[in-house]
Amino acid sequence: MRFVGLDPSTKTGFVALDGDGQTLRAKELTGVGDKDPKRMITLIDEIIDHIKKDDLIVIEGFGFASQQAIQSGGIGWGIRMALVRRGYKYIEVAPNALKKFVNATGWTGEAGSKMRLKGKEKKVEVMNAVSEHFGFIHSSDNVVDAYVLAQIGRALRCRKVDYQYQKEVLETILGTQKRESVKNG
Repeated sequence: MRFVGLDPSTKTGFVALDGDGQTLRAKELTGVGDKDPKRMITLIDEIIDHIKKDDLIVIEGFGFASQQAIQSGGIGWGIRMALVRRGYKYIEVAPNALKKFVNATGWTGEAGSKMRLKGKEKKVEVMNAVSEHFGFIHSSDNVVDAYVLAQIGRALRCRKVDYQYQKEVLETILGTQKRESVKNG
């Protein structure tokens, strides 16, 4: 079984880990060309081509403050529809849960004078936290996010984490899955 993380965007992060957490594939997928909808269609096809039947797929949920919300939403829903059409199940993880899994708070400074990180600073904080937690380094923040998602999938399967904040993330995801199955069952 592989653990696959997907960070959907115009440049989608894709990571596949083996059962021991070793990286099998880590790349940024972009589709063909720069004109939509062709680029979006080929991007979604490219993502699906990388998925295997028995993969445990974890996909980042939608961010509410995205600069490109309509385009990212189209890509995100397109990926989800393509997965469902092929009978693939996936687990959705909120962006904040992804950050919490590697203890990235989005803040800097000491108590009483903390400042919220913005833009690229937030991405760098996550990239540094992933390097510290797992030793994984990649130039693309999309691939780094996908790596965390794949690690979350692996942790959900193995039920083993090293930190309380990671345990809280898993408990939240499992609780959401139970509520969804009751709602849809």
